[in-house]
Amino acid sequence: MKINLFDDHSALSLRPLTFTRPVADLRLGILTIAEKWEKYSANQTGFCTAGYLSAKYPVRRDADIFVNGSVCPDQNLFAAVSDLQEGEVLLQDNFIIAYKINGGVIHDLSQASGLRPVNYKGTFTRIRFPEDIFRNNDLQLRADFSLLTEGRTSGKLSTTNVVLGDEIFVEEGVTAECTTFNTLTGPVYLGRNSQVWEGSHIRGSFALGENSRVKMGTKIYGQTTIGPFSTVGGEINNAVIWGYSSKGHEGYLGNSVMGQWCNIGADTNNSNLKNNYAEVKLWDYERQEFRKTGLQFCGLIMADHVKCGINTMFNTGTVVGVSANVFGAGYPKNFIPDFAWGGPQGFEVYSLEKMFETAEKVFERKNVQFNQIEKDILASIFEITSNYRYF
Repeated sequence: MKINLFDDHSALSLRPLTFTRPVADLRLGILTIAEKWEKYSANQTGFCTAGYLSAKYPVRRDADIFVNGSVCPDQNLFAAVSDLQEGEVLLQDNFIIAYKINGGVIHDLSQASGLRPVNYKGTFTRIRFPEDIFRNNDLQLRADFSLLTEGRTSGKLSTTNVVLGDEIFVEEGVTAECTTFNTLTGPVYLGRNSQVWEGSHIRGSFALGENSRVKMGTKIYGQTTIGPFSTVGGEINNAVIWGYSSKGHEGYLGNSVMGQWCNIGADTNNSNLKNNYAEVKLWDYERQEFRKTGLQFCGLIMADHVKCGINTMFNTGTVVGVSANVFGAGYPKNFIPDFAWGGPQGFEVYSLEKMFETAEKVFERKNVQFNQIEKDILASIFEITSNYRYF
């Protein structure tokens, strides 16, 4: 099966996380949504996304199936998509899950009037808002664990570790010493060449991406994913870090999402519960106002390329836009616009030239080239987000 994953309206409602990527490139569980579909289909996917992202996320010209990028697959859903015939669209409550046509891209139901509807009665995971990522992370982490480990034999851990239960999978090259892994609360997955340093305590469900590190004495409470090439320390609960990012010091991160190429300074904390236990609101780019989440616990939504200084304090339900650089004493606002430079004392625009200088150094540390494609994407986002800089 040859699949293109298309962006629907959720590409807007998931901002700022989707400024830098298609919806299907979002990570929840162990894998990104695209990687999940690739695992099921045994084929590389393409993307139908915003024009400025297409150089990095190209479309498959030979695709015969188009799947909504906000939908996570499982065996039943994949079977239903596989069974689609030419000219059919898979629907649930007027929501387009997938369709099969030769040519053209359909993003909403109004464009699908000529297709034969097929009703899907099963359940599936779909993400519409940023908080859906950490809300669904435990469910998807368990599903990905089964998908990645079925029929395989785990590697061995050093005998200096304590493992409670047996739902742990260790990929090649993993090193861990003097750590407690509690798999009684959920599976633990340790990716290739990852490291867990001494004195850490980790409860499942938990996934550590390839070449990532958990530093000494880290406390991880579960429902947490650390993507590839990242470093974490301190205290983490129900958080998703996509990759190539660092939260390497003491401080709390909870009920949160942290993008790529981010760095959190030492002793930085986020609140995930209001003092009056009230429902948390998050800034909504599409509505340009704060939106009720229905959640009592909701922490930090941090887009790609964000940096913050030591002792930064993020209040409950804070959204930080792409390439923001935050520092200074006190609590910054609950919405920090993209390319903002400053903190509680005020913000100014973080120029592209200065941002590029920093990004080149950050990429170099991970042995990745900060190329023209990356620069063009960020330049486009700089223009798109100019209307959101409320300072």
